[in-house]
Amino acid sequence: MSAEGREDALAERLDAIAEELADLALDELRVALERGDVTRPPAEKRLTQARRAVEKASHLLRGRPSVAD
Repeated sequence: MSAEGREDALAERLDAIAEELADLALDELRVALERGDVTRPPAEKRLTQARRAVEKASHLLRGRPSVAD
């Protein structure tokens, strides 16, 4: 497999990780709502920040500018 192909494969794996992080963040929000919290839970903020970093890495590997750029 070429270097470009390996980068694309890695970017796909990062996309899957980003989706998992998004799911975890939503779970945190659901739990907070069920508890009656009125602010974003710190865990959700941390998971969202991690998801954005992983998405940025995926975009960089594909040679596209990320949404955050």
